[in-house]
Amino acid sequence: MTGRRSRLRDPGAAQLALTGMPARLFAATPSRLISFTDCPRRYRMTYLDRPAPPKGPPWAHNSVGSAAHTALKQWWDLPRPRRTAAAGGGLLRSCWSGEGFRDTAQSEQWLERTRGWVESYLGTVDPDAEPIGVERHVATRTTRLAISGRVDRIDERDGELVVVDYKTGRHPPGQDDARASLALALYAVATARTLHQPCSLVELHHLPSGVVASWRHDGESLARHTGRAEDTAVDITAATDTMAAGADPDDVFPPVVGPRCGWCDYRQHCPDGAAAASARDPWAALEPLPAG
Repeated sequence: MTGRRSRLRDPGAAQLALTGMPARLFAATPSRLISFTDCPRRYRMTYLDRPAPPKGPPWAHNSVGSAAHTALKQWWDLPRPRRTAAAGGGLLRSCWSGEGFRDTAQSEQWLERTRGWVESYLGTVDPDAEPIGVERHVATRTTRLAISGRVDRIDERDGELVVVDYKTGRHPPGQDDARASLALALYAVATARTLHQPCSLVELHHLPSGVVASWRHDGESLARHTGRAEDTAVDITAATDTMAAGADPDDVFPPVVGPRCGWCDYRQHCPDGAAAASARDPWAALEPLPAG
């Protein structure tokens, strides 16, 4: 997009410029901060441009992930005697969406594959070990940020809280993924603040493989992640204020181009991204099913 001025969706996100007044906290979710780091232009199109640019077609891998997350949430809502692995598979079927798949046959294949993941995973879960929270909203504040979001699951183990995040991508995560995740670190800080209990252990539960990648943060590592988040918030605020003052949006929110541009929802509105990578089919992220 070039030559078009953008209207702010949330003018209050910018810090107050009045002399003697305290800076307003930048309110954000971890995904909002990560969106800016990944690509400022995509951030602008997602959160600031009004009217918002139309997105491309839905992605099949998002349909898989959404259905799996919903089924695992609803499983904990079942009465204790009904919390079986097979019940989880039934819940998955009831919330399945065929959006993004090549055709009905592909959707049905992936429904069965994902049902197998969910049932296999639930076979390892103790139905009596009630989580402290499922899709629990948590929040915290720093001197610059008001962070909030929803955690897939919060467990309590040996007197401390554990942040659990479900994953359905094709690649199993490793310990480094759990350690480096800004979202998990911020969720740990927000969980401890919201529930008034220690929280330093974060886990990625990969449904396709059964891999659990974990990392135990200390005060230093959590402070480092929080500092990164605050620095990002400062950059977002500065860019938003500069654009509001009349600067060209495309200069203030430049693209970060590369292979991932082929997956971008706003690729059709970004000449730089369109030139960097070919458009991907909506089902392209799905690992090919074996023959038969």
